[in-house]
Amino acid sequence: MRIVQITDLHVGREGEDTFGVDVRANFLKVLNAVRQKQPHYLVLSGDLCYRDGDTKIYEWIYEQMELLDIPYDIISGNHDDPVMMAAVFGRSHLLKEEELYFVKEFNGRPVLFLDTTKGVVSEQQQRWLRGRLQDFNEEALVFMHHPPLEAGVPFMDSRHALRNRSEVQAIFLAHPFNVNIFTGHYHVEKVIRKKNIVVHITPSCYFQIGQESEEFQVDHYRIGLREITWDNGVMMNSVHYFNGETNR
Repeated sequence: MRIVQITDLHVGREGEDTFGVDVRANFLKVLNAVRQKQPHYLVLSGDLCYRDGDTKIYEWIYEQMELLDIPYDIISGNHDDPVMMAAVFGRSHLLKEEELYFVKEFNGRPVLFLDTTKGVVSEQQQRWLRGRLQDFNEEALVFMHHPPLEAGVPFMDSRHALRNRSEVQAIFLAHPFNVNIFTGHYHVEKVIRKKNIVVHITPSCYFQIGQESEEFQVDHYRIGLREITWDNGVMMNSVHYFNGETNR
């Protein structure tokens, strides 16, 4: 099973100034790389929109995804509107009280998708997550926008981290097998492990931020995707970078 994850597209409205970065060109460049790799599945893990959820932006992204002809799923980030997103992408049936979280089977393996739009995993979603994990007699594979662990990135950890991460960690720690979690949000590439929780933060399709500064600081404008392979109980994954389109 091969999955490609892309995250934090931050696509703006047509003609909108996105701080000198051509985010639409970046997205198309990454999609072209996905097309060449031909994975079994593609996951867009949140922050599809530049600032806030926008129907026209979602419609443009949807058009590009349909041209790709690769099965895909989406989750919502803090710059998204899950109800609006679900309507455009034909996922409204997956909504639970205006949250977009669900389980899908990839090649017979269940994969969990969480909604952290509001910077938390809601109580009802936590109950659902506990129930789903109890059904897994194996390692779990999870996609969510916010990392559930602090990542040693001061600007993000202090200002934009998942607010109820302790509660979410407790759910994952109770699982008797490894929980492999693929996230975005931080605009960095990083792997963090706490006992059985392994978090992979995938770089953005917009820009990457400095990992050592307490204040916001752009590190570089290269963009990336993550390729995940899971076969016969062995998981491998790697990040591939591309030059971003910017006039800076």
